[in-house]
Amino acid sequence: MSNVLVIAEQRDGAVRGVSHELLTAARSVASGLGGSVHALTVGDSTPTGADGLGAFGAETVKVVTADVFADYSGERFAAAIATVADDGDYGAVFFAATSQGKDLAPRVAALLDVPLAGDVTGVDVRDGGVVFTRPIYSGKAIATVKPTVTPALATLRPNVFAASESAGAGAVESVSADISDVATATVTAFEAAGGDMDVAEASVVVAGGRGLKEPDNWSLLTDLRDAIGNDVAALGASRAVVDAGWRPHGEQVGQTGKTVAPKLYFAIGISGAVQHLAGMRSAGTIVAINKDPDAPIFQVADYGIVGDLFEVVPVLTEEIRTLKSGS
Repeated sequence: MSNVLVIAEQRDGAVRGVSHELLTAARSVASGLGGSVHALTVGDSTPTGADGLGAFGAETVKVVTADVFADYSGERFAAAIATVADDGDYGAVFFAATSQGKDLAPRVAALLDVPLAGDVTGVDVRDGGVVFTRPIYSGKAIATVKPTVTPALATLRPNVFAASESAGAGAVESVSADISDVATATVTAFEAAGGDMDVAEASVVVAGGRGLKEPDNWSLLTDLRDAIGNDVAALGASRAVVDAGWRPHGEQVGQTGKTVAPKLYFAIGISGAVQHLAGMRSAGTIVAINKDPDAPIFQVADYGIVGDLFEVVPVLTEEIRTLKSGS
């Protein structure tokens, strides 16, 4: 039970980048256990990028394919994963803490009759066993969890384990999984509302907080996002505005939302509570716009603009449009 299995999530027929992060984390665990890293994909065909998982440390890439996996089904996917995990006698199984991963992991844990560590931000091997660290009480404390049974199942928070390459064999092999006993299947689509880019995957995040005063003013951020390009930029939100019902939970950035690591992060009308900073401090460049010069967000910002966002943001948006148009 020394090998580690990574569930390589896919979307639209391609392996998602978060799978590379999971493989990076799995390598350190497998090394500590004296085993290897394996990846597993489930779908109606071999996804684009499956053969590239070896570059991030996967010795073997197991592929389960069948027509019934064309659409996502928690019951069917979980049954397939549990079969492979059980047959492989793994020491640990990692999922991404995405919408799909959070749906799948508990189902697999139940099928294997093992506990699950959710939203993990640290992994280690101590005394021959896997140890997880995860935030609790809205990030006010950190729990250390050491499963006493195998496999040790966990969902790992995206954008916490930086992906790094370390070549493995990456041999792709087809495996079968018997799901004949699965009587029902609820199909769920895990897509951002309106087809917008997922905030956790965007290169640029335009995030807003209570400084916008009311939900109708979010059009300021939408205009800025569109000026940058909605193919690279996504909208984000603080917990306060999500709790107020202004924005969907899928946009929430922070300890109880999503952790993001974009190249550029705009914090607009966000004071910078510890809960929010925990989800975005890994951004490459942080630009803060706030009328309060003492706002905590300025302590982590690379560039800060002290001013009225209702005056600053429209000017910024127009300047970006002008630069992109070349005029």
